Amino acid sequence: MKGDSTNCEPPQKSINSNSCKKTIGPIANLEEHLKPDWWKNIFNSTYLKTDGDVVDDKLITRKEIDLFIRILNLSPEDKILDLCCGQGRHCIELANRGFKHVEGLDRSHYLIQRAKKESTTIKFREGDARKLPYAPDTFDAVMILGNSFGYFETSKEDMMVLKEVLRVLKPWGKFLIDLSDGEYLKENMKSRSWEWIDKKSFVCRERSLSFDKTRLISREIINDVDNGVVTDQFYAERLYTQEEIIEFLKQAGFSNITSNGTITPDSKRNQDLGMTERRIIISAIAKKNWSPIKIKKSHLKNVAVLLGDPNRIDILKPLYMFDDDDLYTIDQLKDSLRDIEKNYNYRFHYLDNHETMIKDLIKLQEKGRIDFAFNLCDEGYYNDARKELHVPALLDILGIPYTGSEPQCLAHCYDKSLVRGIAEEMGIPTPQAFFIKSGDTSFEVPFDFPMFIKPNFGDSSFGITQRNVVYNIEKTLYVISEIRDKLGYDKPILIEEFLSGKDLSVGIIGNFPDSYTVLPIIEEDYSELPADLPRICGYEAKWLQDSPYWKIKSIPAELPAETERFIIDCSLRLFERLGCRDYTRLDWRLTDKGKPKLLEVNPNPGWCWDGHLAKMSKIKDIPYSGMLLMILKEAEKRFKLMEKTDLSNSINSIVK
Repeated sequence: MKGDSTNCEPPQKSINSNSCKKTIGPIANLEEHLKPDWWKNIFNSTYLKTDGDVVDDKLITRKEIDLFIRILNLSPEDKILDLCCGQGRHCIELANRGFKHVEGLDRSHYLIQRAKKESTTIKFREGDARKLPYAPDTFDAVMILGNSFGYFETSKEDMMVLKEVLRVLKPWGKFLIDLSDGEYLKENMKSRSWEWIDKKSFVCRERSLSFDKTRLISREIINDVDNGVVTDQFYAERLYTQEEIIEFLKQAGFSNITSNGTITPDSKRNQDLGMTERRIIISAIAKKNWSPIKIKKSHLKNVAVLLGDPNRIDILKPLYMFDDDDLYTIDQLKDSLRDIEKNYNYRFHYLDNHETMIKDLIKLQEKGRIDFAFNLCDEGYYNDARKELHVPALLDILGIPYTGSEPQCLAHCYDKSLVRGIAEEMGIPTPQAFFIKSGDTSFEVPFDFPMFIKPNFGDSSFGITQRNVVYNIEKTLYVISEIRDKLGYDKPILIEEFLSGKDLSVGIIGNFPDSYTVLPIIEEDYSELPADLPRICGYEAKWLQDSPYWKIKSIPAELPAETERFIIDCSLRLFERLGCRDYTRLDWRLTDKGKPKLLEVNPNPGWCWDGHLAKMSKIKDIPYSGMLLMILKEAEKRFKLMEKTDLSNSINSIVK
């Protein structure tokens, strides 16, 4: 490969692994075996061996930095970004020479961790070059070095990288890219080669041009003399001529584009240099205006409030549609947000028509009337609970910051069995349980009755009623059949031991570990429930006002200090591990001996005025509007749309 990395993932095996991969043998067309995202798994410890004669040679690195400093006329005070920095060799060399503000970014977890071990003073980050995690006008210079360009499937994605570079450069900032000479490689590539890496390892390479002649496709079969084939891998690079890359930079918006000749590394192996055999060096200037400063104390923040669609069917509601109680809940929300508008710099725009939601968001963007979204659409896109994650995914696509958790977190937590597995892996206790896959007609019962049966996927206690607590196998089979009739035969089911102790919930607002508040733990008070009914807070308690379960109340939990500390500690660990953001509720239950066990994790939990999160807040003397404001402020801290303010002062003022 002979180049630094970009957009890469952690290593799978070292070159001396005893667990060797099999080669796929002779093939006629290399391109047919190339994966679009090949770069996710290839940049690891093996890469540092196969390409180590170039990318791990300190003398080569020093010579390159000599040249690049001279071309860009860099100053020790310049703020410099080494984009696609690999294991940080250029950053470290710059820092060793007294450059004080050097940062590196790469997608490879392995290489970034290697860089961090080499230097604790340089800021190394994992990230995608197509969407840089830096504010506009941040750097005096950006460099893409070591042939780390052209790996993506399309040239459009390469253009995204260049435009991001232009965005993060200051006006008159400098850019340097060194990349393979595409014209030279087309004419001089070695279609096959054999190279010894060391006395025990060698690599065989095959190369060919892609069908459209724009990319060089390479295959590497890495071998260990004792253990055989280590890996058989494919990669590619788009071949730009000098004229093409200059034109590409012009299209991206760069000026003063200059060719600075070519370089060839002085490899001690002196064998197959591959992509690095001849590289062209291009520099450019970012002639642009300063980006406007959007954040001021007097700035009015425009917030799009995303809600469920009241005009569409919602199968989780008793009558499959929004009723007066739902509309009242929405009115309570709007009333509280009006209070926030009066006292703070917000303007809320409500979007609840899912048919036009995408167009409405784009329209707000075009008019400059959206700073971020308050994502309260826990019903899911088109009121489909399985599509709750689609709403933040849509916002990610549109580039709109939002409150609450990302799609991946929502997807993970929607799968109750998956959350159990993660918790158990972390040493966090959960009830005994077993999983019934779709289509299973028989199963073994590994623990004693009573048991609690629930859909593995679900929300709002859908499919959970008093009948779900079972005391014998006949009732178990009946409830399983009932759930399948309601939800579908292909839906998995989770059966847990039924815990008879206190039913608890803990709420967290903020983002661990930087800024967060753990709300008072609450327990469900079942004292008014008839003795013959199981103590659960299911569908009846949330939706059916005529049910005896409607009398359940939430009260401050009375727990031993040790138990409370344990629940909070485990909850914070899960919050971080699952990637929860801004606000989350975790449900626990005690055994009859008082031992706590995790039931569920609820990212983006119910936000309504009489929900569990609001009840916990009220115990802490935070009104409903204060709770909503806390979520907004903590989200703003996270995505830095607001200046750093004293959150406690904001909350105290609205409480008063």
